[in-house]
Amino acid sequence: MATAYKNLSDFSESEVPSAQGYKFGIVVSEWNHKVTGALLDGAISTLKNYGAADEQIITHTVPGTFELSTGAQLLLESETFDAVICLGCVVQGETRHFDFICNAVSIGITDVALKYNRPVIFGVLTTDNMQQAIERAGGRHGNKGDEAAVTAIKMADLAKKLKK
Repeated sequence: MATAYKNLSDFSESEVPSAQGYKFGIVVSEWNHKVTGALLDGAISTLKNYGAADEQIITHTVPGTFELSTGAQLLLESETFDAVICLGCVVQGETRHFDFICNAVSIGITDVALKYNRPVIFGVLTTDNMQQAIERAGGRHGNKGDEAAVTAIKMADLAKKLKK
């Protein structure tokens, strides 16, 4: 959990394998684009920083965070990916809509990962307000897109190692 004391996007203490040779799908929500666009920029930049080439990164948009699970499933049905990253942002409002969306998306992403036996990464911000989202999309708490990309690299590498 990002706090005022820690930027979780600092991977200096963690060894991250090379992304070279892996194929990554990214599904990003169009809703809250100011935030999700920053998450996407962070994810792509991080994948490239660790060796992924442009042609190894396939990005598609979906209307909202709720559609991320279906988007990930459609990607996995269309071609082979070593990992799929789901990026979205749900900001708490005045109704219980937030709870239903967050619950459905977290379960949906998990279900897709298990169904296709591929890493499907939860890069979804679930914040109390827009300021918290901005702080986690390249602000003072780092960029959840960076974190999701590193997670995708690590999980793709783990899957490859365990298949040997």
